[in-house]
Amino acid sequence: MSSIGLIGLQSKRRAYMLAVLIVANVMCTVFFAMDVIADIESFGSGEASHLMVEAVAAIVLVVGTGFMLFELRRILQRNASMEIGLRAARGDMQALIDGFFSEWRLSDAERDVALLLLKGLDNDSIASIRGTASGTVRAQCARIYAKAGVDGRSQLMSVFMEELLGEPLAKRGDAGALQVA
Repeated sequence: MSSIGLIGLQSKRRAYMLAVLIVANVMCTVFFAMDVIADIESFGSGEASHLMVEAVAAIVLVVGTGFMLFELRRILQRNASMEIGLRAARGDMQALIDGFFSEWRLSDAERDVALLLLKGLDNDSIASIRGTASGTVRAQCARIYAKAGVDGRSQLMSVFMEELLGEPLAKRGDAGALQVA
């Protein structure tokens, strides 16, 4: 599972746990509110401090429940927004990949291999998936790199990473040292 998928799963778990706590909090609030109302009806002179403690507890529970409802709503909205953004990013990434593959004039087989390279698979895994020999995949990789004007997998990946990031992460300084831009 991807890290983004894990984050989404954790957020859903947090939202579920928050919902369970809200239900428990509402039940406690109703109990305390009913107890305070019953105590007010049978209010005696020696019970003022006890009534005050219960009333404060009921008020705190009401405020806490309201806050948790607000937080649950915010978490659910944030999850929905993240899922929309993730879907958009995936679509944009696919369009970006297709654009480069077209510009480089990759054949259908080369497109398949290049996509598997971008997913991080090694030559033997790609050969197994495609039902071809490992040597065939190596030859296709060499053609892909040549058409893309890169020297290998790392540089192929960096072409797409630079597009996603919008600008180079680093540049060479006067002494030739790598500096963060």
